[in-house]
Amino acid sequence: MSGNNVKVEIITIGDEILIGQIVDTNSAWMAAELNRIGIELAQITSVHDDAAQIIESMESAFQRADIVLFTGGIGPTNDDITKQTLCSYFNTKLVFDESIIRNIEKLFAARPNFVINELTRAQAMVPEDCTVIQNPVGTAPITWFEKNGKVIVSMPGVPYEMKHAMTNEILPRLQHRFETAVILHKTMQVYGFGESALAMKIADWENNLPAFISLAYLPNYGIVKLRLSGTSENILSLEFAMNQQIDLLVQILGDAIVAFGDDPVEKMTGDLLTTTGKTVATAESCTGGNIAHLFTSIPGSSSYFKGSVVAYANDIKENILHVSADDLKSKGAVSREVVEQMASAVRKLFNTDFAVATSGIAGPTGGTPEKPVGTVWISVCSADIVLSKEFHFGALREQNIGRATQAAFLLLKEII
Repeated sequence: MSGNNVKVEIITIGDEILIGQIVDTNSAWMAAELNRIGIELAQITSVHDDAAQIIESMESAFQRADIVLFTGGIGPTNDDITKQTLCSYFNTKLVFDESIIRNIEKLFAARPNFVINELTRAQAMVPEDCTVIQNPVGTAPITWFEKNGKVIVSMPGVPYEMKHAMTNEILPRLQHRFETAVILHKTMQVYGFGESALAMKIADWENNLPAFISLAYLPNYGIVKLRLSGTSENILSLEFAMNQQIDLLVQILGDAIVAFGDDPVEKMTGDLLTTTGKTVATAESCTGGNIAHLFTSIPGSSSYFKGSVVAYANDIKENILHVSADDLKSKGAVSREVVEQMASAVRKLFNTDFAVATSGIAGPTGGTPEKPVGTVWISVCSADIVLSKEFHFGALREQNIGRATQAAFLLLKEII
């Protein structure tokens, strides 16, 4: 069940990427979109604004890939040298393209005082032996080359310009140009196992996967995503084969599979709240507002997430959330009694159906022999249900905050 493995290499151009001034988000987005149409990513390469490096990276890419996609280096300034370099490589010259000027004039039609200067006009200089694709959201055109059955495309590095070009021009043209196999992914999210323990648990199942299905482990703060990837020329047979393997995995892991699909736990929880028409608030100590942050990162979350109290200090727990001073003193802030009072109080304060509260020792200091760093209490409640649990996550602060956040969402899912 194997198809035609069309491969692509992405080459990002720009000193600003290599010195860490900007983060290359383009490549991840492009890789995901290419994968959806059955084109496999061979490699991602980043190079300086240097002609020799650009040519070397392209020649190297041709050894691995059928398609080379460049982003960056095609602006009007002196450090944008991709067009000239491609001219050199393809033994051609820059020529003026009037259609690009018309595209730029259309782009800036709403600005009556806009004047095309020398640098803007330089955008209309393109390699003679290429197909020019207009850029309706920017001044730099896209150029498409073909050589010895290979495709080379040069695009702007500005993310929204690149995405517009890929979505509306490049991906459709690649689908027309190449016959690709079907690539299908299915994801299961597993909770309660470390990566190595999970691998041992499902070793026999994994070892017996068909050759056309592969497995990847993607751990993230207590949840391990198991991603099955299959390749075939027939999507129906591939879907059937992958579902068979998932059924076998469910028999092994049971309730440890907390979700199917790639949605993060905050999205899944938000969908449940939307479906049930319920609302939630949070009272956070050790997670410092991270649960609230993830809730509000989802568009439309204002319909179910009402607000949060970040009660980091004990006097805030006592004075805002009315936690018993005696319990804070005798039981400590990291205790069942305190988080249950925090959850109950914030639910009433915001008049919500559910509430989540966290209190713990994120570290690296503050632990005791009785409550070492990584000890976290989490409570979720409704008007008639209270579910509280103690966790011991480890010694790393960022990891503790992330794992406590994930655990809080999963506890909340249990009572919705």
